[in-house]
This record gives sequence, C-alpha cells and structure tokens, in this order.
Amino acid sequence: MDRIQEMTLFAALAEQTSFAGVARHVGLSTATVTRAVASLESRLGVLLVVRNTRNMRLTEAGQRFAIDCRRLLADLNEAENAAGGLHAVPGGLLTVTAPQMFGALHVTPLMTRFLSRHPTVEIRAILVDRVVSMLDEGVDVAVRIGTLPDSSLTAIPVGSVRRMVCASPAYLAEHGTPQHPDDLRQHATISTSAAERPPQWQFRIDGHDYSVDVGSRLSLTSFQAAIRATVQDWGLTQVPHYQIREHLQDGKLACVLQAFEIAPEPVHVVYLEGRRGSSKVRSFVDFCVEALREDLRFEAGAA
Repeated sequence: MDRIQEMTLFAALAEQTSFAGVARHVGLSTATVTRAVASLESRLGVLLVVRNTRNMRLTEAGQRFAIDCRRLLADLNEAENAAGGLHAVPGGLLTVTAPQMFGALHVTPLMTRFLSRHPTVEIRAILVDRVVSMLDEGVDVAVRIGTLPDSSLTAIPVGSVRRMVCASPAYLAEHGTPQHPDDLRQHATISTSAAERPPQWQFRIDGHDYSVDVGSRLSLTSFQAAIRATVQDWGLTQVPHYQIREHLQDGKLACVLQAFEIAPEPVHVVYLEGRRGSSKVRSFVDFCVEALREDLRFEAGAA
C-alpha cells in the first residue's frame, strides 16, 4: 500500500473514529486498515492513535497529521481535476467560513442560491467569530471583516460595514441624546468585548482616531445580546450597522453620534490561490463577490 492510500485511510479514520467503520466504507478488512495506520506510525516515528477494547482516539500528533492529510489529499484532488479537465463543472464539497452573524444574514442566503444553481455541489459552512485557518481546517473560501494581515491568501474587496452607536427611542427620551463621544461617560453603555477592560469605544474626530473609556457596567461577547439589551431600553451600544438594520427600520433603535463614526471596516472574499483552478471555488468566489457587493453597496450611505 502506497503513502497516498495510507493517508486516505487515516483521514477516513479521523472522521469515523472506527477501524471497522473505515474498513466497511472502503471495502477492506479491518486488519488491512490497522496495518496501514501502523505503517504510518512506523515511518513517522510517532503514535497517531490510542486504542483500547472499547474505543479509539487520535493523539495530538494524530490530530495534526489528520489535518495535513486532508489538506494534501484535497490539493491532490484539485490538481488531478484541473489536469484531467474535470474542473469544468462545479461539483463536490466546498468549505466556507464567515463571521457568525454576518454569515447568517448575508452569506447563508447566497450559499443556498448557489446550491440551487449547482446541484452537484455540497457546502460545509463554518460560521464563527474567530479567524479560521484556511490551511489547517481545509477552507476553500472565507468572508472576512476588518483589515487583513499580509499572507499568501488572495483577497477580493466586496464592500465595507459601518460600526454605529445606537439606543432605543425610549432611552434617549428619558436620558437625552449624546452630542459628543465624551458624553457617553454620563450614559449607560453596553460594550461588546468583555475581555477589554475598561471598555474603549473608537471614534473619528477631525480626521484623527479618538477613544473613549465608556465605563460600561454591562460587557458582553455577543453582538446579539448587546442589541437585545439596547432594544430593552437599557442603554447605548456600538455595533455593526447590518446587525441593527431591521431595528432601525422598524423604529426600535435610533443611531446617534454619526458625525464621529470610525472608518468603515472592509469586507473581503478570501481564497487560497491554488484553489482558484477548481471550478467550484472559482464559481463560488465569482458568485459571492457579485452578491456581496450588491448587498453591501448601501452601507456607505446607511443612516
């Protein structure tokens, strides 16, 4: 058995966590799968799997190697498809990542439209509020908000999102409307970074960055939770505009201090250059860029 076959079996074992299950899936004996893993361990000089009579688990080295196996096998598959002309029609598994709420509001609708157009494509979406390693987690396409670090990734700008201060009309009627960022120190505020103490809100005054220690009594790690508390008349919060758009439209929230807003945060569609040769990646990137540019074009003039 060659290395590619051994790596394929090990990647399957990492998914199924069962030697017998992998054997059934690929039509080999359990002993053959066991020997393949033993051969890998011998060649690498590390223990990849811990087994007992009841179950098995990957060691830390095994978990890292499984990630590498999946990435290498995916790259090999892409290379074969491109060389053989099989990349002409989009198909297969596409892994996408985006921030949780932005993904729910903007990316999920375009993913379902894309799936309707391409019946042989499957999508696995990782919607989390952290930067996902595209290499380690086998991600094909990412949608990212904010300034991007220098990397080997290819990034296409699709728009920007604004961060705005808002409150409920009832709160403003009772406590008054702040006219300057410094006025926030006299108000109840809800911050969205519980790890940042004291909470600092960012503004732009006369072309310069300006920070205000708002002294929030309530700090949350969830934008949704902060918005919920704001709708309930508890105070002011600073969140991305797209997350409060409906509340602004139905009058549950109102924006303040718009003359002091920080610069909008850029949104990019990001992919690994080597994956561009795949039809599924190329088609999704093109579709995603067009759809998000249309979705986000209003942000620059949002009120």
